[in-house]
Amino acid sequence: MFYQKLFTIKTLLENGVHYGHKKNRWNPKMAQYIYGIKNKVHIIDLEQTALMLDRALFVIKALAARNGRILFVSTKKNSADIVKEQVSRCGQYYINKRWLGGMLSNWQTVSASVKRMEEYETLLKQDDSAFKKKEKLILQRKYDKLESVLGGIKTMGGLPDMIFVVDAQKHRGAIIEANKMGIEVCAIVDTNSNPTDIDHIIPGNDDARKSIELFLTLAAEASLAGTHEALAAANITDIDEGTDISIIRDLASKKNRSSTNTNTNNKPNNNISRLKASKKAPTASA
Repeated sequence: MFYQKLFTIKTLLENGVHYGHKKNRWNPKMAQYIYGIKNKVHIIDLEQTALMLDRALFVIKALAARNGRILFVSTKKNSADIVKEQVSRCGQYYINKRWLGGMLSNWQTVSASVKRMEEYETLLKQDDSAFKKKEKLILQRKYDKLESVLGGIKTMGGLPDMIFVVDAQKHRGAIIEANKMGIEVCAIVDTNSNPTDIDHIIPGNDDARKSIELFLTLAAEASLAGTHEALAAANITDIDEGTDISIIRDLASKKNRSSTNTNTNNKPNNNISRLKASKKAPTASA
């Protein structure tokens, strides 16, 4: 679906997706995704990457079409701005500074922190005369500290349906938490990473900025494609061009829920067999 339309093997090659780690820093469980060794560095098999990336993007699109929440996790300093830009563009959620232990498994505490951050934000918007200069400075620092970590999930409103992880090795804790909570995991997996417990593996370079930007851009495009499907299903067409994408997603979600409730009330409760849509993977060629 996305292969040959949004990317090709040449695209992956030009963005350095094929570069793995030095051969002495590898995880043997990644052997099946390694093409060979060049200059003592493992080279990732891009034919497999293309196939697995296409499948992962299809899953992201399908999830977004159901108004699902996707949490993007990448705390690498060289890509923090890319994460914020691309994820905000598709109206999803992100963590780009620091992963807090228990962010998924202890969501109630995280929600309380988000609520406190919103309270600080409300107070800071008040007239300057409401606080002394020192009090407002302390309040601003508290807000900035929370916003830097939780700013990307303040409107998520609940646990995500999927996490998209850049660097499975660095964010192993996030993957373990997602597995514990029954949350789907999609991850960029380099040659030094453990690919187990990941639902949708994408073998690739998770260190280079160009490679990370490509993966995040493609994932954002897949999510946007799913959102457009959701809008079409909800018969929503009268949207201003400048409307925030997150507002559009919420609108489609509410419309679809309303439609589902109406259908449930008007139709008898029959047993309906669900057929899983099979997707044929594209044939990658060098």
